[in-house]
Amino acid sequence: MAYTKILRRIRENKTNYNRRKNMLMGHRDFITVQISNENTQVQVIHPELTGDKVISSAHSRFLIEKGWKGSRKNIPAAYLTGYSAGKKAIEKGTNSAIMYSGTRQYTQRMAAALKGVVDAGLEIPADEKTFPTNDRINGEHLKVKNDVKNIKSSIDTGAKAK
Repeated sequence: MAYTKILRRIRENKTNYNRRKNMLMGHRDFITVQISNENTQVQVIHPELTGDKVISSAHSRFLIEKGWKGSRKNIPAAYLTGYSAGKKAIEKGTNSAIMYSGTRQYTQRMAAALKGVVDAGLEIPADEKTFPTNDRINGEHLKVKNDVKNIKSSIDTGAKAK
């Protein structure tokens, strides 16, 4: 019986090569959302033969500078992080992309980040039914209240929220 080597990224459950191949065959930019124990990161990426090139990236730590209080991994923080990444991508000339979750399960926080990118102006094939409600995006379910609209407008202008 012959031994078949399993690729390291498959063993570590980091890459689903069949899904990635299908995604790359479309020749479109794609969006990835990483949610850790403390933060959210959203990237808009352009695939190339020599490796993927990051067009824009946003990390939820920037929300602290805008006056954010509380968790940086909840639904409103994911939405604002996606909104920021979308605005940066539009400034660099990207107008459409697709969502790529890789081996991770599609969650409500990913959906909130995707809605932020859509609200920033990127064209993304997504069903509105999968997005969280506006009450959840505005953080009305949270104990620590943040003014999502004020921080969103400060992202548009580039100024610090008060």
